[in-house]
Amino acid sequence: MSDTNSHLLKVKGMSCQHCVNAVTKAVQALDPAATVAVDLPQGAVTVLTTLSREATARAISEEGYEVQP
Repeated sequence: MSDTNSHLLKVKGMSCQHCVNAVTKAVQALDPAATVAVDLPQGAVTVLTTLSREATARAISEEGYEVQP
C-alpha cells in the first residue's frame, strides 16, 4: 500500500507562512513522506501522499482551514 496519490485541494483561510507550516505539518503528521506545496494567492494545496483525498482534507480541516469540495 505505497501508492502515491496527488491531491489538489482548494483551501480557505490560509494567509501566511504560519498557515503553510500548519497545513504541511498536519499532512506530514499522518504521512511523514508526503510532499506539500501551498499556493497562498490561489488558496491551493497540492499534496503527494499515500493518504486518501478524504484523509488529507480532514487533516487540513482539523487545523482550522476550510477545504472546499
